[in-house]
Amino acid sequence: MEKTAGELLKEKLFYTKKHGGELLTEAEINEAFEFCKGYREFLDYSKTERRAVLFAERVLKENGFVKFEGGVKYNKGDKVYKINRGKAIIAAVMGEKSLSEGVKISAAHIDSPRLDLKQVPVYEDNEIAYFKTHYYGGIRKYQWPTVPLALYGTVVRADGSTVDVVIGESEDDPVFCVSDLLPHLAQTYAKKPMAEAVDAESLNLIVGSLPFRDDKASEKVKLNLLSILFEKYNITEADFLSAELEAVPAFSSRDIGFDRSLIGAYGHDDRVCAYPALMAAVNCIAPEYTTVTVLTDKEEIGSEGNTGLNSSYLKYFIGDLAAPFNLAARQVLSKSECLSADVNAAFDPNFPEVFEKRNASFLNYGVVVTKYTGARGKSDTSDASAEYTGKIRNLFDSKNIIWQTGELGRVDIGGGGTVAKYIAGLDVDVIDVGVPVLSMHSPYEIVSKIDVYMAYKAFSAFFEQK
Repeated sequence: MEKTAGELLKEKLFYTKKHGGELLTEAEINEAFEFCKGYREFLDYSKTERRAVLFAERVLKENGFVKFEGGVKYNKGDKVYKINRGKAIIAAVMGEKSLSEGVKISAAHIDSPRLDLKQVPVYEDNEIAYFKTHYYGGIRKYQWPTVPLALYGTVVRADGSTVDVVIGESEDDPVFCVSDLLPHLAQTYAKKPMAEAVDAESLNLIVGSLPFRDDKASEKVKLNLLSILFEKYNITEADFLSAELEAVPAFSSRDIGFDRSLIGAYGHDDRVCAYPALMAAVNCIAPEYTTVTVLTDKEEIGSEGNTGLNSSYLKYFIGDLAAPFNLAARQVLSKSECLSADVNAAFDPNFPEVFEKRNASFLNYGVVVTKYTGARGKSDTSDASAEYTGKIRNLFDSKNIIWQTGELGRVDIGGGGTVAKYIAGLDVDVIDVGVPVLSMHSPYEIVSKIDVYMAYKAFSAFFEQK
């Protein structure tokens, strides 16, 4: 049956989002699933920012990247990387065009919400040994009790030597957890607002319960724990003062659903953008413009510190890259463009009231272009210009990339921040592009394999612009 004039006009004039599962061929869906095998390997290894940097460095070196040296005049096709204090990394591929015409930047963060150990964490209470924690980033505290947790990090001993710790990932390793109250005794707690049900100071890890065999010693369970740590790692209680130790979920990523279309895991935000950006950089062989990929730290707490993008390390790297060409960093950055690679909140049918459906992102509808984030009246955001938004729109359409737009929930309810505003502060055109996530900031987040693959295609198209 022929379409009516009204139906044809509607097709021409209306905007409708399209499901990736209907647009892609079976072969393309298989490509997406195959790509996500590598992503899951990255995700399971990179549960902390330090581990993500180690993974990225290995992949970069395997693909011909070498350590960046200041003062060197790099040529077309040269591939370099630089690590910032073990917790952030920059990779660059030199392009055909002069740096004076700008660079193409993708910037994702590799930190995720978690429980950090306090500096004086070890204590004993009623013959149970605990580690005190301070939560990192925006968590819902009630979600963390009774979750098996692994311990990652670095301890610097009194003599300056270091020891790296990974406990809880091997089948033979112990895990740790925060206890919870049984429902039979929780009547009073059940009446509390959800945000107050679990006190932050009660998020303490159970780490032992056996006493040291000495009739005269006090705090014998704590003593036994410290004895084990000294025997295995040669560390004392004082060494926790100069340590970075993070408690993260101990389980691995898994496929979700009978069709295996989704991935459940800890840390999708924002490693689900970091991996596609990294692989787009690795697979960009001869770019027209120099590409710069930044995997950064501290976004979950405002991008602060010298490994977050509120610092100057990216600007200094661009300056060092440009100096041999007699260019200043500002001359390069003012002509540059960036995809701030960060996630968006996927529409959840279980909680429709917090979303504005017309402007929400959906699983399987492709990578999300987020023009602005922020909260309330667009505060604390970089609002991309119509011109730059249009350029990215046209690029993705021309490359047959499945993409959508999205916001972080209803106005005055949702909102959030990304690194975009710090990139914009360098006089760079920037817009957020990333993957929609269900259960964001929980110990177990969910993403679509199609969306992950479309993120990779989007970053690749951005790097390959002529």
